[in-house]
Amino acid sequence: MRFAASVLAGCSLSLAACATSPTVPPAPGAGDIELPADFSAGYRPPPGTDEDWWKGFRDDRLDELIELALTENLGIAATRERLEASRAALRAERSDLLPSLDGGASAGIDADADGTADRLSIGVSGFFDPDLSGRLSAEIEAAAASAAAAKYLVADRRRIVAAEVARQYIELRRTGERLKLLDQSTELQERTLRTVTLRFEAGLAANLDVRRAAADLARTRAQRGLLELQRSQAAHALDVLIGRVPGGTPAVPDTADGVPGFAGGPPRGTPADMLRRRPDLLVAEMGLVEAAAIVGIERSDLLPSLSISGQALLGDGSFSGIVSDFLASLAASLDLPLFDGGRRRAEVTAAEAELAARFAEYRQQVLQVMGEAENALVGIAAFEARSRELAIAVGESERAFEQSNALYREGLANLFDVLDSQRQLISSRESQIDSEAALATSIVGLYSAIGGPPGIESAGAA
Repeated sequence: MRFAASVLAGCSLSLAACATSPTVPPAPGAGDIELPADFSAGYRPPPGTDEDWWKGFRDDRLDELIELALTENLGIAATRERLEASRAALRAERSDLLPSLDGGASAGIDADADGTADRLSIGVSGFFDPDLSGRLSAEIEAAAASAAAAKYLVADRRRIVAAEVARQYIELRRTGERLKLLDQSTELQERTLRTVTLRFEAGLAANLDVRRAAADLARTRAQRGLLELQRSQAAHALDVLIGRVPGGTPAVPDTADGVPGFAGGPPRGTPADMLRRRPDLLVAEMGLVEAAAIVGIERSDLLPSLSISGQALLGDGSFSGIVSDFLASLAASLDLPLFDGGRRRAEVTAAEAELAARFAEYRQQVLQVMGEAENALVGIAAFEARSRELAIAVGESERAFEQSNALYREGLANLFDVLDSQRQLISSRESQIDSEAALATSIVGLYSAIGGPPGIESAGAA
């Protein structure tokens, strides 16, 4: 066995030194895409003190839910397992550069007319590919790119999960506020209905007014079921995101009040920064590296390949002769591609076309990601302006309702004015809550688009 190992190790040192590998084409990537210096939308988030962008909402429950999801989410767990599988596959590819040895032994007793005879032999065989064509190196490069992509997939799943937890939490808070507003609106309309009923009983109002007030109250009450459904759906989605059976512990404490506002977070960066830190773009970039390596694999088939095999056998077939006879053999096989009808070159062309196609898809993905960021930036500015105007609308609607209600009680206004001002007040309050939730969701969309959460490690050590 020592003889076979030394022979193959010697071949490894001498032949690997003189082996030539085909050139794997350089993989295109972010450096081959011309990007603007900054996003066209002028909004910049207020500065924060923590790289975890969700902490800018200053909501302890949201922080707890996201941290729990990043630890317990089953989708993240699956990507981590696939990362381990890709790393194991890379180790397997690297092992092909080393000699392989296999040992064996056989023993038995033969019986014939002359009596019995024992037999025994021990042997070891080895194989070594010095990678003369460079195929093994290209395969290792492809496996390394796949392992790096698997690492970025873990980071991308974290990005998606963190953003989705924040969105569902905002939806919980929105529907919670809408339900509180529904209770307030119902109480307001019940008071109006009582006032109208009393005036009708006193002969100061028509029965039509009572029916109109009752209809408005019924329409408001009818919203409860839909809001409760939306709230339950958000709560169940949060349960799934944190790896729990839907319908478990309430995700939002009863003391929660209002849609969370954003105080500040990490800088948004530039489009070039986004390419360096958004994980799914890094996954796509590793796909380009892998595709370039596959081109190298196909090109290696155009070059000669060399393989070396050896065998050592100890024993002459009998127990007594086990140490007396020794046989060793060493062989080399050189494969020279001569004629295949153009198959190998066609496979190279196909691999090169696939690399070009992946680069086009990568560029398309970059444009889509930039579109996400731009939409989020525009959305933030729009909903900020909308929320400011709606705050004014709510204030004015409150004063208008109070005045119309007072005039109606004095007989100086009709019920239509009261109900109309009441509807406007309720609608303005609902719109204000929805706009605040949309603003918070747009901020989540911005940080999801530009890359967070942080924690992407270099894939070079994969």
